[in-house]
Amino acid sequence: MTISSPASDHTLSSTEHAVLGVLAEGPAHGFAVARELAPGTDLGRILTVRRPLVYRALDRLIEAGFAEAVTIEPGDAGPRRTVLQVTRWGRRRLDGWLAQPVEHVRDIRIDFLLKISLIVRSGGDPGPLTRAQRSTLQATLQALEEPTSGDHVELWRHHNALAATGYLDDLERRFD
Repeated sequence: MTISSPASDHTLSSTEHAVLGVLAEGPAHGFAVARELAPGTDLGRILTVRRPLVYRALDRLIEAGFAEAVTIEPGDAGPRRTVLQVTRWGRRRLDGWLAQPVEHVRDIRIDFLLKISLIVRSGGDPGPLTRAQRSTLQATLQALEEPTSGDHVELWRHHNALAATGYLDDLERRFD
């Protein structure tokens, strides 16, 4: 029997990738995943995801074939909890996303930071993603080096480009 992969065109949000990334660290129930994405946690400092959104993301991941239930355990003081794990397709999807640089400077703030954090948490090497990120944004960063007008939006983009360049420089030094 051939098992087909989930639809490759299934788009995942940053929230769903964050939930998938936490779940990839080991089987967990929704409450535990939500705890990892709460305000003030390592990942929550990047992207805070409230418990209802974690459960919604888990439902979508299950529906897409990227996560599956492995067991049900009694809750500490409430209902039983379903423990989930990432499927083979979910792991492939996550690994592909983690290796893919973001396309825009603005996406460094959430998606790139989230990727770096998930790679570091898993014991992986963020160096290849950092180098790929610089390469992907190089033309954009160079184009934004000097603002050509007094336009406040262009000035903002210029300063974001400077900050992104400095951040990538520091990451490359840290992880190389």
